[in-house]
Amino acid sequence: MSSVAFETQRAALADVVAISVTPFAEDGSVEQDTYRALLRRLLDGGITTLTPNGNTGEFYALTPEERRLVTELTIDEAGERATILVGVGHDIPTAVASARHARELGAQMVMVHQPVHPYVSQAGWVDYHRAVAEAVPELGVVPYIRNPQLTGARLAELADVCPNVIGVKYAVPDAARFAAFARDAGLERFVWVAGLAEPYAPSYFSAGATGFTSGLVNVAPAVSLNMIEALRSGDYPAAMKVWEQIRRFEELRAANGSADNVTVVKEALASLGLCRREVRPPSRTLREDERAEVAAIAAGWSI
Repeated sequence: MSSVAFETQRAALADVVAISVTPFAEDGSVEQDTYRALLRRLLDGGITTLTPNGNTGEFYALTPEERRLVTELTIDEAGERATILVGVGHDIPTAVASARHARELGAQMVMVHQPVHPYVSQAGWVDYHRAVAEAVPELGVVPYIRNPQLTGARLAELADVCPNVIGVKYAVPDAARFAAFARDAGLERFVWVAGLAEPYAPSYFSAGATGFTSGLVNVAPAVSLNMIEALRSGDYPAAMKVWEQIRRFEELRAANGSADNVTVVKEALASLGLCRREVRPPSRTLREDERAEVAAIAAGWSI
């Protein structure tokens, strides 16, 4: 597929990339109707890029069957209203099967989760992503990079053999490292997505990012859209006003090694009556005394 054919996917990455939560029913299963309602709320709120099976969707806590279900529900509910970037990962056969499943259903892209294997070599990182990208040459492929050791030259090496590697979700919390990595890989060659959401978006946009991922967007789509509009226009003071609005919420999510990353988002949604607060181990629901603060923040965004 020519690079021209990936223009739609590239444009979709240069935006608010929503990482949808996976709500659970009382019996612990995926609550399908609630999930659809949450997706409709995002779509109605102006969000046009959705990532099912991301970390905010509790990717690693879902069974293979549940991951397929979430992909199917997302693509069915979104229809033509959004571009779908499906999270895939685990061992290579599993990642490849998930990517092919996404392709069969009509997804346009896959995001390849950072390999969680304890022994990751840089050349092996290239091999892993190449196996996935070559299995679905028609889809845009977006590596999710959390490894500060990885060099930009390795990403360029991957894209040399897999032209469908079109974007990067960069999630190393270091804006200077990001700036260098992007330039070593090819600043114009890829769409750079700030993978650490709104708190890092202004600094990463100043270094070349044109999109950012968001979990907060599940709670307040307008807040995330306000930030990207400010960043697109180069109005950093306005973007930082939004940053101040979301700061405490994101600090709660990032505390203790991001222990409550998903928990805080679901707590906010629960406070608004939109889904149950339950998360799966190794995540845990908030203590009673912590819930009020999250509810107050969500209410303050006047949703």
